[in-house]
Amino acid sequence: REALLGSTLRGVGATAILAALVALVIGLWRRAEGALEARYHRRVQSVGIQSFQVVRAEQIWGALRRSLDGARVLAIIVIGFVYLQYVLGLFPWTRGTGNRLVEYVLNPLGTMAQGLVVVIPDLLFLAVLFLVTRYLLKVVHLFFAAVGRGEVTFAGFEPEWADPTYKLLRIGIVALALVVAYPYIPGSGSEAFKGISIFIGIVFSLGSSSTIANLIAGYTMTYRRAFRLGDRVKISGATGYVTGMRLQVTHLRTVKNEEVIIPNSTILNNEVVNYSSLARTRGLILHTTVGVGYATPWRQVEAMLLMAAERTPGLMREPAPFVRQLALGDFAITYEINGYCDNVQAMGQIYTALHRNILDVFNEHGVQIMTPAYEGDPEAPKVVPKEQWFSLPAKPGEAEERKSPLD
Repeated sequence: REALLGSTLRGVGATAILAALVALVIGLWRRAEGALEARYHRRVQSVGIQSFQVVRAEQIWGALRRSLDGARVLAIIVIGFVYLQYVLGLFPWTRGTGNRLVEYVLNPLGTMAQGLVVVIPDLLFLAVLFLVTRYLLKVVHLFFAAVGRGEVTFAGFEPEWADPTYKLLRIGIVALALVVAYPYIPGSGSEAFKGISIFIGIVFSLGSSSTIANLIAGYTMTYRRAFRLGDRVKISGATGYVTGMRLQVTHLRTVKNEEVIIPNSTILNNEVVNYSSLARTRGLILHTTVGVGYATPWRQVEAMLLMAAERTPGLMREPAPFVRQLALGDFAITYEINGYCDNVQAMGQIYTALHRNILDVFNEHGVQIMTPAYEGDPEAPKVVPKEQWFSLPAKPGEAEERKSPLD
């Protein structure tokens, strides 16, 4: 009993010593880390090639700090192992386990070491391949980032192509690295590894058909330059401004402030109307139609429509607006007024102003618009007299100055 009590007391003492040693290791590590970090930042700079930083100083310090963390953990494990072996040897029931504890730990480590020695050349090759691939991707990314900013230019290569081109090259480089690395992966020749590879390939091929289709469509649209960010487009019945272009989907914001997300494969298989592409150079033609009876001279109607277009802010004076006669209907002639616009963001506002001016001009000249329906000739033209244009609660100039928040 006295021997058991003495062993217990020695175990408690060993536990206290263990706690003190662990606290000492942690404290020394923190002090050493602080001193080393301050000295490191004073002396170590980033590694770069001309203006490109290949390795930043923070990355070097991060790797060094992880090494210090590993050394600290290893020291605590060694202290804990010595403590455990000592405590187990104090008691007769666990003395055998304590004596064999070294064997329990060293035998698996020896087996692992023997296997590791065999694959060391392959692991070294994989490590070198990983580092080369990583820094090659970093250099390629820095290069295409400079292309995207316009610092590096190529004839016929648009800056917005830089990011998708980098992503394509990244996929190709990683795929090539995996192909090269495959024979050097430990266990790659085993049947289990082959079975897992086949299973992953089947799952990928069955579950990624739509994903791959959208990816291909996304890259196709990028290089075809169907539209850019900020363009006003019409796709599959949805009209809005392009707010995002991803590899899988394209985001539109409608004039009603709705977000429409369209898969790229859908865009590739449908027509795309781009209101902005030609508006930047030639102008976009805005148009609207009215129906006027045969009793009104067509020359007068065309003159009134041109007058309404001249009053409309936002329509270009050159090229000049023009009128077309679209149809000779049963009861009315359909006229179309066309005007050029170079600001697609104001389309809704310009259309509203044009329609208001058409109504005002036709009312001023006593000409009745006969659309959308016609039943018979009234005794007098159905127009609004000018003195009634601002009947309550309307105020002069208020409607003309009011702008829609949707444009």
